[in-house]
Amino acid sequence: MQKSLLLFYIFYSLEQITIKNQCLRLNVLSYGAIIQGLTLISGNQEPVELVVGLEDPEAYKKDEKSLGACVGRFAGRISGGGFMLDGTFYELYTEEGVHLHGGKKGFGKREWEILEITEGEEPSVCLGYNSKHLEEGYPGNLKCRVTYTLKDCGLEILHTATTDRPTVVNLTNHSYFRLDNENSVAHYKLQLNCPAYLDTDTKLIPTGKLKEIRGSRLDFLQPRPIGQVKLDTPFVTDRTSKYVAILNSEQSGIRMTVQSNQPALVIYRPEKLTAICFETQVHPDAPNQPDFPSAVLRPGEKYENRTLFRFER
Repeated sequence: MQKSLLLFYIFYSLEQITIKNQCLRLNVLSYGAIIQGLTLISGNQEPVELVVGLEDPEAYKKDEKSLGACVGRFAGRISGGGFMLDGTFYELYTEEGVHLHGGKKGFGKREWEILEITEGEEPSVCLGYNSKHLEEGYPGNLKCRVTYTLKDCGLEILHTATTDRPTVVNLTNHSYFRLDNENSVAHYKLQLNCPAYLDTDTKLIPTGKLKEIRGSRLDFLQPRPIGQVKLDTPFVTDRTSKYVAILNSEQSGIRMTVQSNQPALVIYRPEKLTAICFETQVHPDAPNQPDFPSAVLRPGEKYENRTLFRFER
């Protein structure tokens, strides 16, 4: 078995780490804890780049798509200009009435510290960021960690956080996946183990209602091509299942399976980028929706989002 590879580079104010096993090569940046590259290198076939990335690390500082970033303090949308917690209203930055991906300068635009790098059969890199009380309007000093681990032909992403006072937290990775070199993802076959999706308004804010996926335009309970289906949709996951989504390209023969401990999966298909996002998280706007799973984190508790992206070909 091929040993892991560790490379470390410094580009001006940010750092880049490369880890590798017999199946995958991963490039991570300290800026935004960004996944810059994830390459399938198994077997004697040509390597395949599995995520959209920028060659120049410094270019990410001007990126507006959250390419590969750790999104927080709250991934997704929050309505109403903020949220009420324990009798106090916390005002958040909004654009057109919507708070998105942690605000004007969320975690994906912050400098993270590389805390630990491990080698061996399951190489990993752990990064940390400490978000101060009232940063972007959120209460509590939040101690965040994200660990990327290569497990055979899988990438496990573990987000954890603790706080010194009650707050809300919802972290996810925002990688744009692509499984071949075609100029569309319409031919990708998608299967979801998600019984319902969240009804949303014109600004993609959840209304609080759940809609059954079966029989709808979003019925991917059985694998079928994505076709022209537009996706910027929060799905409710089946927490008892081993997987929440499977994506397959018959062009390349690559199959991606998504496993997660989170109650929701936001799937985003951008209009001007040939790729697709799978954002495992708590329901968008959970702080303002009492019937949604709670996004509240209190002192003494530990937030954990554990997601595994596994690849086969």
